[in-house]
Amino acid sequence: MDRHPLLERVFRRIVALRLPILALYAVLLPVAIALALRIPSEGAIDRLIVPSDPDFVATRAFQKVFPEGQVVLLLLESDDPWSPEVLRQAVALEERLGKVPGVHPVSALDIYRRVQPGFQPDAASAAAFKKFATGTDILRRQGLVGDRFLGVVAGFGGTPRERAGTLAAIEQAIGPPGPGVTTIRRVGAPFVESWIEHESGSASARYFPLFGIFVVVIALFLYRSWRTLVALLLALGTAVAMGVGAGALLGFSFTVVSALVPLTVMVTTLATLVYLQSRFVDQPEGTDVDAHQAFALANKFLPVTASTVAAVLGFGALAVSRILPVREMGIWTAVGLALGWVVAFTLFPALQKLLRTPTGRTVAIRTRFYDRLAEVLPVFTWRYRWLLVVGSLVVSGAGAVGLFGFPGLVPPMRVGVDSLDYVDPDLAIHKDMLWFRKNVAGLNVARVWVRTPPGVAVDPEFLRGIDRFATAVDAMPQVSAVVGPTTFLRMRRYMAGQGDRLPQDRETFEAAAADVEQLLLTEPELRAFLDVGTLGNATLTVVFAGVEEKEFHDLIARLRGAWEKATAGDPAFRGVEMQVVGESLLQSKVGASLVPTLTESFALTAGLIFLAFLFVFRSPSARLMAMIPSVFAILATFLGMRLLGASLNVATILIATTVLGTTENDQIHFFYHLQEGRQEGMTFEEALRYTLRVSGRAIVFATLINAAGFLALSVSSFPPLRQFGVITSAAFLLSMVADFTALPASLWLLSRVRPTSVGK
Repeated sequence: MDRHPLLERVFRRIVALRLPILALYAVLLPVAIALALRIPSEGAIDRLIVPSDPDFVATRAFQKVFPEGQVVLLLLESDDPWSPEVLRQAVALEERLGKVPGVHPVSALDIYRRVQPGFQPDAASAAAFKKFATGTDILRRQGLVGDRFLGVVAGFGGTPRERAGTLAAIEQAIGPPGPGVTTIRRVGAPFVESWIEHESGSASARYFPLFGIFVVVIALFLYRSWRTLVALLLALGTAVAMGVGAGALLGFSFTVVSALVPLTVMVTTLATLVYLQSRFVDQPEGTDVDAHQAFALANKFLPVTASTVAAVLGFGALAVSRILPVREMGIWTAVGLALGWVVAFTLFPALQKLLRTPTGRTVAIRTRFYDRLAEVLPVFTWRYRWLLVVGSLVVSGAGAVGLFGFPGLVPPMRVGVDSLDYVDPDLAIHKDMLWFRKNVAGLNVARVWVRTPPGVAVDPEFLRGIDRFATAVDAMPQVSAVVGPTTFLRMRRYMAGQGDRLPQDRETFEAAAADVEQLLLTEPELRAFLDVGTLGNATLTVVFAGVEEKEFHDLIARLRGAWEKATAGDPAFRGVEMQVVGESLLQSKVGASLVPTLTESFALTAGLIFLAFLFVFRSPSARLMAMIPSVFAILATFLGMRLLGASLNVATILIATTVLGTTENDQIHFFYHLQEGRQEGMTFEEALRYTLRVSGRAIVFATLINAAGFLALSVSSFPPLRQFGVITSAAFLLSMVADFTALPASLWLLSRVRPTSVGK
């Protein structure tokens, strides 16, 4: 068995310096925890796009001119929404909302009361209001009135943290539904984003205790030692705290996927610790425990370091993503894994010595069943080598088709870009949003930014062209509503009893739009659509149905076509530019980036891990064979996702990189000890049994702990994390199965030998 004298001397020195090392970590640990607690939680859409993206830059520039406040819609659902008792509740709700700091309520009833200031919710006034509200489609298409509801819009501003407080105050102002109102539905992106922020931020607090229970149970069951358990927990907790705290120094935030950072650092570091401890407990008879500890650490140094480097490079490959949280998650995890490696080779040996963790000479670990299995596996995998290899290739091929599709036969896996995909379907906000989308209008919003020379935005001829454009857009089948500068002119005309359409002849339109500048001073809502500072910008809000990226880009093409048709040859539009911006556009770009992120990061991860294998092993064929279990597990899980109707989202695209970056540890340790056995003159069968004995147990232990750790995410109420946890756990188990079946089978085919224990 190869010795590493220099490394053994280094580790003896580390163990000798255990007290200074423990003191150093005792100082670093509270600092890391303090940094981790300072990391903010952000789940907004602007955290999903890299700041250099052109559409992100354009949207932020637009928002400097037209700040987009938060808007929620409250629907008082009723069998008779026009009854006096329902109207009284709507008035009372508006009054309560108006008392919430920073909230500005608007409703159809509010608009009517401006025309009828003496309105009282009696039978006669209710009938008059119904006639007013149903006499135009403007209010209906904006979701303010419906056959079975009245809507109240509540607008407000503030940061994400302030938004959570405002929504809580709004919720308190809503109260329970009164007589005649069956329910009060909550609709709007702020409800969704606030819930996502809370769930993604609190996910760690929920799964960490469960994961801790798994670690305690499995560690005690396998190693049967409280001292070993304490050493594992202290080293693991320190590594995770330092890894998470590094995010504060890097300027990162907790987002919809960064909750995976501490979990990934935890399971990967724990796997390293299990490899080290499993080698340590395997103490030969007649060997001093201190000498054996130094040998075990030196023996595992190369494979652990190679696997850590591969994992660091693999997660670092996520830096190519155009989705900001994915990019940050990759860099953050890579840094955390590197810190975990440092902890494993400094703090953990010191704890082993200080706590006098027992080896197998004093406390036997549970391996009886595994030892019997390892004895029969070499012959079993040789006998069924063709079935195991061909079967794994067939499943992998089917998984690739399930993920990427097959031209003309199978479409690619569906990409989930709908924000509701990230909300628990059992929640009221999810049901309310779906109800609104089905019965009232779409939920996506495109902002049309029109830039003009200064002063042109209030010119009647310009506004007449804008009204032509808005009318054309309003007629598009996927568009639910269009609100722009001329919407207020139309509404004013309607309230004056002149209908809700603006005249299109020049003289009459000019008369209707002559006082727009005066309206900007008296109507704050109009200032959200015309730039009062320079009078050189205008905007229209287009509400539309559809959540797929193709649907959004189809809408953009239609908007550009309608713009060209409405403004062609009009001298009022010389030097005027139109651009589609907004959060929905950014969200569609996130969806478009999911599959490229998966394929690019996976290709980079696989290539970097291949280079790491190149450093450890000399045989090119061995390097390729080593990746079979991970690739099989990844593609098999995607096949399962496809068969179960699951889709890709911001979390599940990370499955490939996470599984490959984590399970390659197993293959590196497997091949390292197989190579070690062959160098000592063992036959292939003997080397395979030696490998299964030395590294196989650790692979099983690490896989069980890792699978249990990610399975802890199954309790999350955040669907992407729940899906990620369940699917990744399954992938870990599949990879372990392939480690002990398809991998040895492929090696038998490669070696072209037969077991010496099998007769010819």
